[in-house]
Amino acid sequence: MLRSIARDAPDEIWCLGDLVGYGPRPNRCCAVVAERADVCLIGNHDLAVLGRLDVAAFSYDAAESARWTAEVLEPEARTFLESLEPSGEREGVGLFHASPRDPVWEYVLSPPVAFASLAEAPQDLVLVGHSHVALAFGLSEGRLATTSEGTELELAGDRWLLNPGSVGQPRDSDPRAAWLLLDLDARRASFRREPYDVDRTQAEIRERGLAEALAARLEHGV
Repeated sequence: MLRSIARDAPDEIWCLGDLVGYGPRPNRCCAVVAERADVCLIGNHDLAVLGRLDVAAFSYDAAESARWTAEVLEPEARTFLESLEPSGEREGVGLFHASPRDPVWEYVLSPPVAFASLAEAPQDLVLVGHSHVALAFGLSEGRLATTSEGTELELAGDRWLLNPGSVGQPRDSDPRAAWLLLDLDARRASFRREPYDVDRTQAEIRERGLAEALAARLEHGV
């Protein structure tokens, strides 16, 4: 994934949260993001692992994974996660783990929610995560659209809400890692996909005794 990003040589890397909570290498994920990302937000799963959200609000498998992650999280990773916030702004772009209305919990998956989110944000361009679904909502177009690899958007003259998708656990039926390349000068966005070693990640999830469903879903991207 990072090799794919490096080929485009972006000026900065932004992470919208949920570094830990599902995957088998929470400490490695935190170390890589701390080293490479210029901006990083905290997500709801990160907050649960830190004990700042009640895991009772999560599904059984997610709650069990959060408990396991909390047990194995090293001090350096914990300190890094504790330093993060669920929202921010960079280069005039609004950044939210979930949404401008609720940076921790709200899923933006429908036009009404996307419209309300943009109405809440002062920025013309908003990035959100949380749903694991790559999508785009243009206010002038008034419609929400999921995206595919190679989708290019011209952002000039409109207000936009974009979700890059998920690096580690996509949920839009494409198991490849998803990310978004932004050219703020040209006002252009490009949705990207990169294959990764799903088999290896599945094996590591199983080795750690985490829920089989967390491993199985990776090959289907759901």
